[in-house]
Amino acid sequence: MALLAQGGCARLHVPRHAHVRPQRVLSPFATLSPAPGPGPGRVGSQNMEWVEATSSFFQQDSRPIMLFDGVCNLCNGGVKFVRENDRNRSIRFEPLQSEAGKNLLRRSGRAPDDISSVVLVEKDRSYIKSEAVLKIMEYIDLPFPQLALFLQFVPLFIRDFLYDNVANNRYTFFGRSESCEI
Repeated sequence: MALLAQGGCARLHVPRHAHVRPQRVLSPFATLSPAPGPGPGRVGSQNMEWVEATSSFFQQDSRPIMLFDGVCNLCNGGVKFVRENDRNRSIRFEPLQSEAGKNLLRRSGRAPDDISSVVLVEKDRSYIKSEAVLKIMEYIDLPFPQLALFLQFVPLFIRDFLYDNVANNRYTFFGRSESCEI
């Protein structure tokens, strides 16, 4: 099944049924979903439904999915950069504005209309903001995995502060496009 995003982006073939561990509802400052299990902050039944509803995205293709703002020139440039530096094609891409993107946002504990951050969705976890960028860097070619390792020593609040400042001003500095690149 191919989905059509606003701006004319068609993406993602969706196979059916696979089991995925639940995800944690992410607060504005959380970046990783913990291991599943009972306890505070764990996924409620509504989010669990989204995990199950989107588990088919990982049934036949276990590669992570990078969610990005499909009309942001900076984001589209980032997708192009990742594609050019990912010789093994380790990452799939999906605009946040597409139906699949909205469903994967819900799976990650985010609002379906939240286009404020890049999100990397793996089968068992989701990463947002600077954590998503560092995780994406781990998947692409040298020297980016080593750079990501080094940048992990920068405190999260500093990385996310810088990330938020760029993200909040991305349209002003880089502009918007009428449709996404993919």
